[in-house]
Amino acid sequence: MKEKYDFQEVEKKWQGRWAAENLYVVPDFSDRPKYYCLEMFPYPSGKLHMGHVRNYSIGDVVARFKTMEGYHVLHPMGWDAFGLPAENAAIKHGGIHPADWTGDNIDNMREQLKQLGISYDWNREVATCHPEYYRWTQWLFLQLFHQGLAYKKQAAVNWCTDCATVLANEQVKDGSCERCGAPVEKRELAQWFFKITDYAERLLKDIDLLGGWPDKVKIMQEHWIGRSEGTEIDFKVVGHDEVITVFTTRPDTIFGVTYMVLAPEHPLVEKLVAGTGREAEIKEFVRNVSNMSEIDRTSNEIEKIGLPTGAYCINPVNGEKVPVLIGNYVLLEYGTGCVMGVAAHDQRDFEFAKKYDFPIRVVIQPPGEDLDPAAMEGAYEEEGVLVNSEQFDGMPNTEAIKAITEYLEQKGWGRFRVNFRLRDWLISRQRYWGAPIPIVYCERCGTVPVPESELPVLLPREVEFRPTGQSPLAECPEFVNTVCPACGGPAKRETDTMDTFMCSSWYYFRYTSPRETAGPWDKAKVDRWLPVDQYIGGVEHAILHLLYSRFFTKVLYDLKLVSVQEPFTNLLTQGMVLKDGTKMSKSKGNVISPEDIVARYGADTARLFILFAAPPERDLEWSDQGVEGCYRFLNRVWRLVAPLADKIKSAADDAPRAKQVGANREMLRVTHGTIKKVTDDIGARFNFNTAVSAIMELVNALYQYKELPETDRDQGVLREAIDALLLLLAPFAPHITEEIWEATGHTGSIHSQPWPVYDELAIKEEEITIVVQTNGKVRERLLVPAGLSADALREKVLGEPRVQQLIEGKKLVKVIPVPDKLVNIVIK
Repeated sequence: MKEKYDFQEVEKKWQGRWAAENLYVVPDFSDRPKYYCLEMFPYPSGKLHMGHVRNYSIGDVVARFKTMEGYHVLHPMGWDAFGLPAENAAIKHGGIHPADWTGDNIDNMREQLKQLGISYDWNREVATCHPEYYRWTQWLFLQLFHQGLAYKKQAAVNWCTDCATVLANEQVKDGSCERCGAPVEKRELAQWFFKITDYAERLLKDIDLLGGWPDKVKIMQEHWIGRSEGTEIDFKVVGHDEVITVFTTRPDTIFGVTYMVLAPEHPLVEKLVAGTGREAEIKEFVRNVSNMSEIDRTSNEIEKIGLPTGAYCINPVNGEKVPVLIGNYVLLEYGTGCVMGVAAHDQRDFEFAKKYDFPIRVVIQPPGEDLDPAAMEGAYEEEGVLVNSEQFDGMPNTEAIKAITEYLEQKGWGRFRVNFRLRDWLISRQRYWGAPIPIVYCERCGTVPVPESELPVLLPREVEFRPTGQSPLAECPEFVNTVCPACGGPAKRETDTMDTFMCSSWYYFRYTSPRETAGPWDKAKVDRWLPVDQYIGGVEHAILHLLYSRFFTKVLYDLKLVSVQEPFTNLLTQGMVLKDGTKMSKSKGNVISPEDIVARYGADTARLFILFAAPPERDLEWSDQGVEGCYRFLNRVWRLVAPLADKIKSAADDAPRAKQVGANREMLRVTHGTIKKVTDDIGARFNFNTAVSAIMELVNALYQYKELPETDRDQGVLREAIDALLLLLAPFAPHITEEIWEATGHTGSIHSQPWPVYDELAIKEEEITIVVQTNGKVRERLLVPAGLSADALREKVLGEPRVQQLIEGKKLVKVIPVPDKLVNIVIK
């Protein structure tokens, strides 16, 4: 073993040997229990960042640990390779095709991952932009289409004026594109949707099955699905054959309605204002409001603005005419896109009514009080008794909710409804670099799915990349013009491509059968590996990716294509990597390059620091000193073992473990205590930082033990401690531990060895300090043999001269011994 640690030589050697020996190639089946460890696959941007390093290092520790524990571990990697950045690069630079840009980036990032020593089975690598992958993305689209879960309709969508594409609501931040910062406007386009709302109830109910998910993620999903029970009420529009339907959770307040507010985008608005002379004013208001973000429109801080349409509707329970307005705070996507104004019992409505001088009618009185609308300074929103509500007067409002709903149902004016905040998944994108939607349009046959035998519908190579607002595919006649699969006549292909979340909603199934050609996967292999036992990624994916993946899995289960209803048993969401208190970004100039760190300190140092610096779920503050410290620690491990390597090779126990005493006994205690600590920290809690800390303490103890005279040191104890050190450190620093493992006479990869098992007897201390109390006050501390029974401890303590002095001349009332902790003596 060389005297100096040369990380470049060591890491190159072992990466080459692992590849040559196919160490991480995983067979499909095994007698061992399975464990599927998966990190969210990356977009191939060209360079890994420290967030990547953190994510993949966490996953690698889990995968290596579980392998050493005896599990049959699947640990794959691939690329979420479609998406807008590749297309924007083609537009910006010219001459760079998205396929070439993406392929080069994949090659570069794959090499970076290999340099980090991550234990991926690269034989299972997938890229969503490869035809053999997106063939099955298109096939899955067709399965949803045939089940009525994929449909096309006109919809108001978020349009990024710079990226020239549709954005999901979650990609719009403060009225701007999350990616590029350009203004976002609303446009009406014919779009493809998936009916995720058909699964809303199951997605919500089955959150209870996600016991291994962080509570914050489950709460985010619950909020996004947004189930609420309430009542739909129909208000007929005066002078029109139209009905305004309102969803409310407070039907008990219906007698207090004094105005109605529609979302500006509500389809009735145009009809209601037609011929009133107010069309231009209303249209301008609609345009301005539509370009506001949902967050702004629903914020408590924003001024609530309304415009009268000139129309009225009839309150069905009392026949009153109610003015109809449009308001900037009402969203078409929530409920039915309209709200009834009950100023006396909703604070927002109260403020709106005060501003526009609408009547405030009290219909719920608090117990023992008599509210005066003219004197009210705010809405009364608590429980009470109904007034001004005809036959329901005197009824507690909690009972009136059900009674009024039943009355509305009897009259045909309303009905009980369960409403969801969740809206159908918009999958259309007006871009080239995505999976083509396998649909053609025929004048004779209408919308026709591409036959499965004709998949994949390939992306043409030669297209023009121009920010025109429609997919470059629309300008490619060789792609657009085709033959109708149903009648053989002329037809045109769909030119929108699919949202990349479609590709990432099923990739974890494909890893089980990455080269399967008869279907998207081999069901026997999917049944072997799914669900994913541990999924790891950023909390920013808590809603979209994770919710879409859950939806997809449930659809596939219903189609009997898979046997699981949830894709991920356990979820770990790691925090961000910060520099100077802010997230690393090129714009802030605070990016640390993983390549620079690996070149200067080695992959093991980079991994060790990223795992040691903070618990995985918390944000990690980058520290150059911390990196230096981890590098020094690895050198310290090397220097500890280097002079002992030859002796350790031939070491034998000088005495059985149970016979060891003194320093040898203490070294065994520290060794096995560390094994227990690290095993619990990795396996039960993912506390990698405290696991590394415990390993560092073991190294400190070994240095002290090494300094003992050889006559006082047991070579077998030393070898056992160093073996344990290497095995415990191996998942964190895979290269250096391989090298030292081999240098100390072991054969076979350290990563194929069994995980060390601690000995409970070895952990127990021979002597411990206990507290002696008199009447609850600490009086003495004594060193006693560990493990004494209560009676033996009582006898031992009472026999101590110092204790006898404490109780001399006193009446001994009671002695309360707590083994290995304390003895409380009660005296008078």
